[in-house]
Amino acid sequence: MFKLRKNKKFSYTPRYYKSNEDGNSPFEIKHKFDDYRKTINSTSLKSKFTKAFDELKNEPDREVNKRIFIIVIVLIILFLLFIDFDLSIFFS
Repeated sequence: MFKLRKNKKFSYTPRYYKSNEDGNSPFEIKHKFDDYRKTINSTSLKSKFTKAFDELKNEPDREVNKRIFIIVIVLIILFLLFIDFDLSIFFS
């Protein structure tokens, strides 16, 4: 009911182009980090999240995890300041 339609993919080959032995086309458009991601070919949102969490568990990058943790903490503090959360209720 709410599925979006897939974009059409066109395979462009110039008229006088001789391809490589590998079969790779220099006109192929792909993302910069496709070789490093596991979630590229996932179709559903659940499979993308499970693959992302598996990658996080199996190949932890401490610097990235530290950066994500700091960003989450800052966002939580900004949210608490935005809703005028009062910490005095914990210290009474």
